[in-house]
Amino acid sequence: MLVDSTGIKFLGDGEWQVRKHGTSRRRQWRKVHLAMDTTTSDIRAVEFTPSRDGDSPVLPDLLEQIPEDEQIGTVTADGAYDTRRCHTAIIARDAEAIIPVRRNGRLWKEDVPAARARNEILRA
Repeated sequence: MLVDSTGIKFLGDGEWQVRKHGTSRRRQWRKVHLAMDTTTSDIRAVEFTPSRDGDSPVLPDLLEQIPEDEQIGTVTADGAYDTRRCHTAIIARDAEAIIPVRRNGRLWKEDVPAARARNEILRA
């Protein structure tokens, strides 16, 4: 499973009208969070959030959209998903996290399986 997000622009004038007449109101943005099956390239889960919301809080919701009886082998994401919440959600689905540790990443207190798995990534 590959997870990431992107921004989309909605509400507002078209590009041509903006160049010709200027903007009449502020454009609004939303984030689209996607979970894609890397084998089939199918989009398996989608969430829309305000642009100010972060990526990591959405990952558990994306994984919940995938039926429990479907196995998830790995979850690949960028460093924004290097949080306890994300690692815990991935472990709960019996999947392996492929998430780079943040640049300033430190070892977590190994009190839960998610912390142990993440610390192994950091040590490697």
